[in-house]
Amino acid sequence: MSDKEEEPERPTGPVENAWALKIPTFKKGDMKSHLLEESSFSVLFPKYREKYLQECWPLLQKTLSEHSVRAELDLIEGRMVVATTRQTWDPYAIIKARDVVKLLGRSVPIEHAVKVLKDDVTHEIIKIRNLVRNKERFVKRRQRLIGANGTTLKALELLTGCYVLVQGGTVCAIGPHKGVLQVVRVVKDTLNNIHPVYLLKALMIKRQLVQDPNLKNEDWSRFIPNFTPKNVQRKKPKVKKAKKSYTPFPPAPVERAVDQEMAEGKFFSDQQARKAAKKQKAAQEEKKNLTAERQKEKRAKAFIAPEEPKYRPQEHKVNTDVNIDSLKKKVKKKKLK
Repeated sequence: MSDKEEEPERPTGPVENAWALKIPTFKKGDMKSHLLEESSFSVLFPKYREKYLQECWPLLQKTLSEHSVRAELDLIEGRMVVATTRQTWDPYAIIKARDVVKLLGRSVPIEHAVKVLKDDVTHEIIKIRNLVRNKERFVKRRQRLIGANGTTLKALELLTGCYVLVQGGTVCAIGPHKGVLQVVRVVKDTLNNIHPVYLLKALMIKRQLVQDPNLKNEDWSRFIPNFTPKNVQRKKPKVKKAKKSYTPFPPAPVERAVDQEMAEGKFFSDQQARKAAKKQKAAQEEKKNLTAERQKEKRAKAFIAPEEPKYRPQEHKVNTDVNIDSLKKKVKKKKLK
């Protein structure tokens, strides 16, 4: 049996179900000659991915070497470069390698990014930041897509068979071609204010209908619920403000209070009273300042230490006057004894 007989017959006319067709594999040796010129792609990566890329880069080089594609990591410029070599046997391998490094720069783990090298796996980087103008509304809808503890995202992965990563203003989807298309549709509808629960329910219904051979060629629109967004009117305020009649002329300038007093004659009559009040106020302030100073002096007197008495030693008075007669009598008495 020759190689030509093993290959499936390719249809010449229109195809009913293109998803059922098998993609012919490109094997080593199908390209008779080598590539004439070297092709290369460079992708920038953010600073926070530098440590992870250093760890996983030997694994990436080993994987790309199987397709004879060279990979270089430039940490100084923050750049990942992939290029073909003389031994590259698949001309489309450089495009796949470019997609791998692009996904690595978007925070996709290497075990999922390398899947793009397979023929039956594709990817899509969906830019969602420009779909919603308001930042707060964008954050809420992105969180709605992720779900509580990532449950909505996990359900989407199980139904489509894809790996989905929400990072910043982009969503990366890696998986089969049909599953990636479903992920793109769900992500865009969620950002357009359709709850992902309804979209996941529609995917589950379609999954059950595919398994039924009787409904294979029928219209499925009657089974899938149609979720149309409703424009719910807000409560109107009870009190309505009457609109003023439109006049093309600007409003007249408002008079100052001084101008009004001068027109009424109060300005000159009250001028004397103002002067008297000003003098009275100045006198009150002076009195207040004097009383404040007196109070400060009184308080300061309490903190002045009293004068201590000077120490003077006590003088003992000695009687130096001697009575000679009495002394003689005492001496005579002692002699007589």
